[in-house]
Amino acid sequence: MHYTGQIAQRYLFSKKHISLISTLTFISIIGVTIGTALLIVVLSVLNGFFDVVQGYLLNYDPDLRVEASGSSTFVQNQELVDQINSLPEITLLSPYVEGKALLTNNGKENKVIEVRGVDTESFINLIEIQQSISAGVFDVSVRNRKPGLVISEQLMNELDLDLGDEVALLSASAMRRTLTQITAPRLYRFEVRGAYELEQIGEGAQAFIDITAAQRLFKSRNNISGIDIKLTDSELALQLKPVLQSKLGDNFNVSSWYDLQKALYDVMYLEKWGAYAILMIIIIVAVLNIVGSLTMIVIQKRRDIGILITMGYSKAAIKQIFRKQGLYIGLIGCIFGGLLGLLLSWLQLKFHIIKLSTAFLIDAYPVQIQVTDVVIILLGSLLLCIAASWLPATRASEIQPADAIRYE
Repeated sequence: MHYTGQIAQRYLFSKKHISLISTLTFISIIGVTIGTALLIVVLSVLNGFFDVVQGYLLNYDPDLRVEASGSSTFVQNQELVDQINSLPEITLLSPYVEGKALLTNNGKENKVIEVRGVDTESFINLIEIQQSISAGVFDVSVRNRKPGLVISEQLMNELDLDLGDEVALLSASAMRRTLTQITAPRLYRFEVRGAYELEQIGEGAQAFIDITAAQRLFKSRNNISGIDIKLTDSELALQLKPVLQSKLGDNFNVSSWYDLQKALYDVMYLEKWGAYAILMIIIIVAVLNIVGSLTMIVIQKRRDIGILITMGYSKAAIKQIFRKQGLYIGLIGCIFGGLLGLLLSWLQLKFHIIKLSTAFLIDAYPVQIQVTDVVIILLGSLLLCIAASWLPATRASEIQPADAIRYE
């Protein structure tokens, strides 16, 4: 009764001769190995792309953001600041005012852009934009009675602007008043002090001005649009979001870096697990081979099964023999496939073997190996192999000893 494992090994790996059964078994193991390795490599690459996208987005997005619920602006008071700062993981608060405005370049060209008013001291520490300045400096202060403006390099080239040029901004609310009232719109003039080149995926602010100038431009008085928050670790954002939300109450909305780009992140997760589901088809094909090879073993070993039953082996023991065969095939395929997948992923991570076009932001396929993904892949493959042995094991347990011996 205690030799089901040895019998299963003997049925699978008998060295007496090479038969169709042993060939099918070998093909099954190869299929599981290749499928498992491919799954590890593909999911590791998709994890790498997720990290790359997240890294570029976090160059601009904060870890957490606080905005008013049901209103575009709110008053920043000391009580609110104290509530936010009560969390020890928070290292920086950066208030901002944002909105759309019409930028005009001395009447040469007009363009509606996203403008953000920031507090210089906190903002440069929030996203380290100083490192992204490609021309001039990040200076939005008032000099010679002119407030400064820092603009994206792409927009600067598009509008043919140079450092020191004067541009005018007209807010959307001012444009609406111009259409409804017989009054000339008030233009706010700014001096171009710098240009930045920040790798962004998706739209963001195209011009930065001082927060006080933005309050005048958008007629928000002392109100702000939101507060950006920097944490000791970005990964804590999802954990701290509900904690901060409970402190601030329903009058405010707290968003994490994931929420700010939720549609994009959700698509990337869907792509990842969609790839997992599709590539599992390779393993399913190998599993069908397991069903075929084990069924043929049942037919070939019919007399042996009959003898085992007459010796006292129960139906459960017979089933266990063939289920262990599926387990052994799965273990071999998962071990070799896991090692192969991890090796290929490590080689790509270390030596950047497969390159990308120069048009991409990175020069080679990124890789990030996640232990959770590897465990899910190995368990999924192993469970499929064990499930494949269910039908042959059931057929083997239903063999009648007398019929089996007479058949031989």
